[in-house]
Amino acid sequence: MAKSKKELDDILVDSSESVREGSEKETKKAEKKAKKLEAKKAKADKKKEELKKEIDEIKEKISNESDEKAKKKLRKKRDELVKQRDAITSSKDGMTIALAPNTKKAIKAVVAVVVIIALLAAYFVTGVCRNGLFSFFAIPQNTLTAFTITDGDGEKHDIKVCTYNYYFAKTYNSIRNAQDSYNQYGMDLDQANLDVDFDKKLSDQTTENDDGETVTWAEYIQEESVESIKSTYTYYYEAVKANNGKEPKITDEQKDELNKTLDEYEETAAGYGYTLSGYLTAAMGHGVDETVFRREAKIAYIAENYKEDYQNELNSKEYDEEDYEAYRDEHKSELMGVDIRLFECDSADDAKAFVNALRKDGSNFSELASKYSASDFDKEAYKYDEQSTYNAITRSTLTSAGYAIATADSQDEDKATYPGLDWLYSSKRKAGDVKQYSTTVIYVLKPAYLPSVKPVNVRHILISPITDENDDTDPTEATDEQWATAKKTAEKILKEFKSGDKTAESFGKLAKENTADSNGEDGGLYENVTPNQMVPTFDEWCFDSSRKPGDTGIVKTKFGYHIMYFESKSKLNVWQYTAQQALASVDSEDAMTELEDSYKIKTNWFGSRYFEKDVDIDA
Repeated sequence: MAKSKKELDDILVDSSESVREGSEKETKKAEKKAKKLEAKKAKADKKKEELKKEIDEIKEKISNESDEKAKKKLRKKRDELVKQRDAITSSKDGMTIALAPNTKKAIKAVVAVVVIIALLAAYFVTGVCRNGLFSFFAIPQNTLTAFTITDGDGEKHDIKVCTYNYYFAKTYNSIRNAQDSYNQYGMDLDQANLDVDFDKKLSDQTTENDDGETVTWAEYIQEESVESIKSTYTYYYEAVKANNGKEPKITDEQKDELNKTLDEYEETAAGYGYTLSGYLTAAMGHGVDETVFRREAKIAYIAENYKEDYQNELNSKEYDEEDYEAYRDEHKSELMGVDIRLFECDSADDAKAFVNALRKDGSNFSELASKYSASDFDKEAYKYDEQSTYNAITRSTLTSAGYAIATADSQDEDKATYPGLDWLYSSKRKAGDVKQYSTTVIYVLKPAYLPSVKPVNVRHILISPITDENDDTDPTEATDEQWATAKKTAEKILKEFKSGDKTAESFGKLAKENTADSNGEDGGLYENVTPNQMVPTFDEWCFDSSRKPGDTGIVKTKFGYHIMYFESKSKLNVWQYTAQQALASVDSEDAMTELEDSYKIKTNWFGSRYFEKDVDIDA
């Protein structure tokens, strides 16, 4: 016998309660993990603050001490404390977000948990209660038109209500997920436009949309959902056109990713006594079952692939010599490079002592850099000139790297000047000039010039001394035995490569199988590498003047051993490449904006009655 509306509502409420219990358990796990990380961060920050205070006290004693022996003891103690401080920054307990790579991994892990929970649990609880005017009836969501998209050729495409429900759920969740992660790590919600209270009615809270208009949060989520549909389907339809009217295929990696995601969803759904389709419907809205989810995900992948290819094509646009020269004349100060030796000390006192001990010809620069390094790894690395040598380095690169010499003298961007950089890139500089600016020590090898070096295309295979993926130890803290094992592994792989056909393709295959770097799927390829884009020793190998296609080698960096393969040099020199990228970026943005504006989206009034967009149900 058919159940009444009330009976169905009761079933949904019961289901909602059981899901709420399950989601609360999962949420508590994530919260517990986040609290542990926060506790570790607080503990690490407290210890670092104590060490900083002690270091500052010792620095004061050093400045007031006249006896050289006593100074030496104080410096030794200071260096040991600095080492302890830096070890906290890079340890498992050191939750300093901006500095520690393993911290980012820890944050990602917690955020990933929150993402899964948010989609499969938190929103599931609200999903069973969401409603449009007629959204209780499931069938129309798959048949009724929500929007009509008209492409640039005037062809019309109908978008179903179930697609809207899918995108609304995604948009709602992405905002909640982002807010959760920002909250967990103390980031500014207002600055990220995430200052919304989900425990209060979203229709009573306001924000600014992309056009600077004041709208309610309910309206904002609605607008973002529609914009996501329009953007995704714009590039999807363009992809189909470019493929002679046939839907392009997605990559094997994307297929695996989609299947893995749905497997995880199915496992969670089973825990709540739901089929996968039933669970997705409850979580994302009527009409959103496994078939719809797969279809929308596939369309998003196709759109993403086409957009990336189209953007790459636009960014590869070539210009004539006049265009490059015009850009050069207008941006010359930004394009100029210098060749320098650079070291960043732990204190201004150390930097002064460094400069006082530096010979006029700079021949003991590496010796001093090693002496003033805080870690054992750096003390060894800085014994070699290439570790502190930077060729053709620009103002922007120094600024991005955060060196003290690139510090602005004002927090007001409109009034800020950069006295350290102004000194370094001045036409008055000459080889042999020395500058101590706060904690930075600079020795000029070649004053400002327009670099003629060309960007390069290289492949590499990274062999980390840390082989356990779950081990967050910084490679620089690996044992000598671990480093020796990594070197042997690198030598073995290079020998295997040399025993084969020695092609870029065969090297790429080895990279996919062996590299610890994130670009393994690209065969270890880095294209258009510019000077100082990579760490110094990697960079030095790439830009050796004798380098030619097919060259191989092994380079040690703080990340491990890199098996290198040199592919080619770019046609343009580095300043022309910078100009080409800047010009193409503007043209690319204009072309993509023109394409997106050529597509129009219109809401179907009747179909919109079935939208599931009530975000105030918990208030």
